[in-house]
Amino acid sequence: MLGFLINNEEQREMEYLIKRELEELLMDMEDHRIDQMVKSSMKDRYQTVFNLYRRIASKENCMKYMPKRTGNQ
Repeated sequence: MLGFLINNEEQREMEYLIKRELEELLMDMEDHRIDQMVKSSMKDRYQTVFNLYRRIASKENCMKYMPKRTGNQ
C-alpha cells in the first residue's frame, strides 16, 4: 500500500482533475460511434478513476458520479 500527504489546495485540484476525467469517460461511453470492446475498457477505467475519487471527495459529491448498476453485475 502506498500513501502520500497533500494539502487542501492539492486535494481540490486532484478532485477537479478526476471529476473532469469521469465526465469525459461518461460522455464517451454514451457515444454510439465507439466500439463495444473500447467501451468495456472505458468502464474498467471509469471504475478505477471513481475509486480514486471516492478517497478524496465527499459522499455527496461521490453520489453524482456513482457508476450505474446493470442487471448483470
